[in-house]
Amino acid sequence: MSPSPRRIGLTGSIGAGKSTLARLLRQRGFTVLDADEQARLVTREPETLREIEAAFAGVVVDAELDRPALSARVFGHPEELAKLNAIVHPRVRARMAALEQAAAAAGAGTIFQDVPLLFEGGSQHLFDVVLLVDAPLEVRLERVLARDNLSREAALARDAAQMPAAQKRELADAVLDNGGDEAALAAQLDEVLARLALRP
Repeated sequence: MSPSPRRIGLTGSIGAGKSTLARLLRQRGFTVLDADEQARLVTREPETLREIEAAFAGVVVDAELDRPALSARVFGHPEELAKLNAIVHPRVRARMAALEQAAAAAGAGTIFQDVPLLFEGGSQHLFDVVLLVDAPLEVRLERVLARDNLSREAALARDAAQMPAAQKRELADAVLDNGGDEAALAAQLDEVLARLALRP
């Protein structure tokens, strides 16, 4: 019987570069499961949409989630955000577990889970190692404004809704600094993979 794969959590604040790091890992042959991608799929399911509409009337239009309207309702409102998370997160966790099981059955030696709110959700204990990708606030804001068509205020509100980056650094097993270019991030990643003896 083959040994269980090593489970590695990957997280970081908004604009830190989780997607870039996930792409670099996939290029190196690793399995990376994306919690955000699963959340998008979950919020297209009729049953989930019914629950969301019951909790946040008016955010489901023509059987589709009006994401900007929902974001406006929950960001900056911790109780509302908790209500949404209670609907979405269990379904996302179930999907991630099924994907992990399939990857393990296919022989993956290491499985990364890209989970933006890993520490906020208190799920660090589920992983053998947690990697944090981080960058200075201004660098992260610049990336978010260029990518997401948000105002600076909205981007700051989303960042403030997450655990402070300094606190995440203390909790993480390894920190990759993405304040520079992709080559610098890739070099740090290769060093961490070698140090932790991680294999696809």
